Amino acid sequence: MKITFLGTGTSQGIPIIGSSHPVCLSKNPKDKRLRVSIMVEWDKFKYVIDCGPDFRQQMLRENCSKIDGVLFTHEHSDHVAGLDDIRALCYRHGGMNIYAHKRVIKSIKKRFDYIFETENKYPGAPEVVINIIENRPFLLSGMEVIPISVDHHFVQVFGFRFNDFVYLTDVKSVPTEEMEKLKKVKVLVVNALRITPHISHFNLEEALNFIEQVNPEKAYLTHISHLLGFHDEVEKQLPNNVFLAYDGLQITV
Repeated sequence: MKITFLGTGTSQGIPIIGSSHPVCLSKNPKDKRLRVSIMVEWDKFKYVIDCGPDFRQQMLRENCSKIDGVLFTHEHSDHVAGLDDIRALCYRHGGMNIYAHKRVIKSIKKRFDYIFETENKYPGAPEVVINIIENRPFLLSGMEVIPISVDHHFVQVFGFRFNDFVYLTDVKSVPTEEMEKLKKVKVLVVNALRITPHISHFNLEEALNFIEQVNPEKAYLTHISHLLGFHDEVEKQLPNNVFLAYDGLQITV
């Protein structure tokens, strides 16, 4: 199974528009982060988790001409705003499967109402096939996927486990019963927004404590803001099995 980090930034990305913060001015490509998303590939299948406002740019960068579906963690803009850009893929391959909690589907329908029109639908609009996710395992092209329900302040968010790989983003806390789903995971991806505490995201200390609790073989940090610091400097301070993800990074699990 191959994982591609399409984007590793927080809601505004890095650099932030108009910012003179040193990290935003960095020349290091690893300090430039699109909105958070990954692509998961196995056999001949490709699925994307979250479809943010940088989706088009991410697909072009990866030279990706077909995906089999999009899984949504939750309904915030940096995770759903690129949905219209699936149209280029729909034109070639037909309706796109989307997978999300029923609350998220309701939000997407309100935001992209024209996609879901059943009468007089604009002919250029994308076609989607809705798949409601509940908090129980489901099959995705022969792969069992286990949703992991976590808390993002007042918002419920789904993470996902694919075999020995777990992807969690926008986490502030994980219920005890959901921790059971993380046992014996080999590779864990989790958000680490910045150094100081945040109301709805793990900061670096919380992320590292969580990783220690889960005890994976390797962990990668994502959903990173400029306030975490320079990529190269932060990574030097991390435990030996913990790494900063960066845009375009590919790993095999």
